[in-house]
Formats: sequence, C-alpha cells, structure tokens
Amino acid sequence: MTFISKTKHADVVLIGGGIMSATLGAFIKQLEPNWTVSLFERLDEAGLESSGPWNNAGTGHAALCELNYTPAAKDGSVDPSKALHINEQFQLSRQFWSHLVTNSLIGSPKNFINTVPHMSFVIGEANAGFLKNRYNALKPNVLFRNMEYSEDQAQIAKWAPLIVKGRDSKQRVAATRAAEGTDVDFGALTRDLITYLGNNGVEINYGHDVTGIRRTSGGGWDLSLKYPKSGEHGKIHAKYVFVGAGGGALHLLQASGIPESKGFGGFPVSGQFFRCTDEKLAARHSAKVYGQASVGAPPMSVPHLDTRFVEGKRSLLFGPYAGFSTNFLKNGSYLDLPRSIRPHNIIPMLAVGKDNMDLTAYLIKEVAKRHGEKVEALREYYPEAKDGDWELITAGQRVQIIKKDPKKGGVLQFGTEVIASRDGSIGALLGASPGASTAVPIMIELLQKSFPKNFKGWQSKLKEMMPGYGVKLNDNPELAVQLEEETAKALQLETVNATKS
Repeated sequence: MTFISKTKHADVVLIGGGIMSATLGAFIKQLEPNWTVSLFERLDEAGLESSGPWNNAGTGHAALCELNYTPAAKDGSVDPSKALHINEQFQLSRQFWSHLVTNSLIGSPKNFINTVPHMSFVIGEANAGFLKNRYNALKPNVLFRNMEYSEDQAQIAKWAPLIVKGRDSKQRVAATRAAEGTDVDFGALTRDLITYLGNNGVEINYGHDVTGIRRTSGGGWDLSLKYPKSGEHGKIHAKYVFVGAGGGALHLLQASGIPESKGFGGFPVSGQFFRCTDEKLAARHSAKVYGQASVGAPPMSVPHLDTRFVEGKRSLLFGPYAGFSTNFLKNGSYLDLPRSIRPHNIIPMLAVGKDNMDLTAYLIKEVAKRHGEKVEALREYYPEAKDGDWELITAGQRVQIIKKDPKKGGVLQFGTEVIASRDGSIGALLGASPGASTAVPIMIELLQKSFPKNFKGWQSKLKEMMPGYGVKLNDNPELAVQLEEETAKALQLETVNATKS
C-alpha cells in the first residue's frame, strides 16, 4: 500500500495545511474550478500549527482593540490610518466567509466565529490620555462608529466585571468597547475550508513533508516528497507553488533560489498563555480585553484577557508570556534558526540584533519570569484571579520577518509580507499577526502577483463573492453598514447599532 501522493502533475500545489493555503485553495476552486490542485501538510491534520485555536489569540483582528496598530506620535496625536486599513481587510474576510456559508460550501459559522466584544483597557494618567486620543481619532469613522469610551469603573464593570472587581477604586483606568468584535477559531475554519477543497477534487495529503523544490527547465517546479511514517519518497511537478507553511515557509523559499527571497531572515518568538476552562468562571467575562505592551515587547506580546470558543466550549485565555526558541514551528527543529542563515541575510540579521537590544532584554526577562510573577501579571487585568483556576499552555511559534534595509542594513518587520517570483510561478507568505484575520485580502494580493494574466478576468467573480472588493468601505458609509449587517446575518453574529458620542 502506498501513501505518497498519486498525482504526478498539478496546476497548483499548496504547501501547508493552515488558513493561508486553505483560503488560497478556496479562491482557486471558485475562480478556476477545473485546475488540478494538491495540498501537502506535514502533520496529520489541518490547522494544527499557527492556525490552531490554542496557538494564536483567536481575535478577529479588526483593530478595534489592538493598541499597537495606533501608536501615539510625539505630540500625543493618533493616526487612525493603519487601524482603518486592517479593519477594511477584516471586512473583506467576513464577506468571503459569508459567501461560502450562504452557498453551503462550508458548515455552520458557529463552528468558527462568535460575537465577542473587543475592549482596550489601560491604567494610569498617561495611558488614559492616549486611549482617549485614540477613541477620538477612530470614532468619527464609520467602521468604528459603534466604539464606546469610559473612565467610570462602574461602567467598565458592566462591560467586563472581572477586570474591575477587586481593583482600587481610586486607580485611574480607561476603556473602549466595540460590541461587534468577534472570536475566531481559525483551526476550525481551516478544516472547514479544506473539507470543501477535498469534496471538490483537491488531493489532500497529510503526513507529507516537502523536502525539496527545484525549478525545471521547461517551466514550473519539481517538488520532492517524503512520507515519514513509511519512509516512502516521491515527486510531483507543479505549474504553480504556494508556500504557506507558516514558520517553515522561509526554508522552502530559500530552497527555491528565487532572487526575491534574498535578504530575508526570520526571528522566532515563542509564547505561553494561561488558560481557564471552568465554564462558570468563563461565563462571567464576555470580552477580549487588550492592554498596553511592555517596553521593548513585540506587537504580538500585547497582554490580553480573552473569551474563547473552541469546539463549542467557552474558556478564558490570558497572555502571552513571550519566550524564545530557535525552532520556526511548534513542531519544528531547534536547528531551524541556524539553518536559515545565508550569506545574503547575515548582514540584515546582525543589524536587527544590534538595533533591537530592548527586544532581547525583554525576551530574557520574560524567559526568566517565575510562575508567581506570571500570576501577578494576570492580576493586573483580573485582580481576583486564583492561581488554581488557570493552567499554563505553550502557544505556537511566530517568526517575524527580517529584511534588508538600505539605511540600517536590516529591519525587523512585524506583520505579513507576500513574496512572489518575477514569473509568478511561486509565491509565499512570511510573517505573523494580523495574518489569519486578513488571510482573504492577503491571498487576493498573492493571486494578483502570481496570476496577472488571469486576474483581470476574475474581477467580476471576486466582486460577486465580496461586494466590498475594490471599495474603501470607510469612504462609503451606506455600503459599509449594509455589508456589515449582511455578513453579520450570514455568519449568525449579533448586529450592533451605532452609539452616540
């Protein structure tokens, strides 16, 4: 009995069984249903790495609560442009998911998305002033019209009682709340999408490692495959390859040898969370509460106390507590980082090390934290937290992008970056947050870069699936409200009416 892929030639090969490959595959089956597609995932199930619900924050990132998307300028002002861009991107994701649900291409949306208000919560005079400025910058925009602000502990307690009970009543605090926020289980969504792909002719191969990738003289790529459980080896030829392997994407991109991969490196950051699965306690908190990041902390280390829905059960999550590990995947190798070093990325990596000493100091401090110190950090957001109610879990790996910079030599980039070869035959995604939440617009960008000749002909279908495609919703208030209401109905989310300033 053979386990290695039976397909020897494919129009498209997707490497990785996460939300990115699943989203791209869904687009391709909608746009070009006759293309042959094969997917390879090294683990035994889809969505187990960064897309897994316990390996990420699970927030539908719409910039409703994430303060790192709206940093204060030196004069204290807040520029809302990045937050608006991320919110626009998430709206597009919602529209695509709604299309899939409405057309019965995936199952019940309750399997992967639920309404959970998004809150920002800060402590102290300066932080309260920043949050008020942020609120004033965002509130006039239609995409943030429902946001509320308060410095009244009694009001904040109505929104999220756990963060107020037991707190010094004289302590100055401030909070914003967006009731339309969501909790997303990207692992469940990934599996729904891949089930759809499997039901529509895509060959799904679990337990398969892609061990090599080589451009062929006639065009396209030859991929070397291995099925570790049996030791079998095989090959497949692809006209187009997408490397959506999360932290593992960098190695495969480097192996491809494309010039566009030169200069890129990766900086892995691991993390831990406290998890509470006591449903009675979890029922007392209905919000995702994001605070301010510590000095020197990477953006994905913003502390937050989250309501989570995983496999129909409600729980709480607090963290992250950042750490450092040299593996690029949770199920990867400690040699991942040293093996990624190349002559073309040594200078960028050294430059990043020199210019990010505060990040290094922060990670050392975090790694050295004792259990009691981690509990005290939890109590800053939940004053009456009891140690026995929480278990410490290890989250997924995040590999931040290191890239060349003409002035500094190299920079550490937070976010995601689409990389495509000049001929469009191979593409990849590097980076992390807000990746999963913005998978839809990211994959549209990849389609445009990789299939420029086809892309013009896909416009009408893309518009049909996502009526807000190509439109800035924030500049079109009526359409924005209409689409928010339509997607909320399709995804079985609560519809929120605008509040007064």
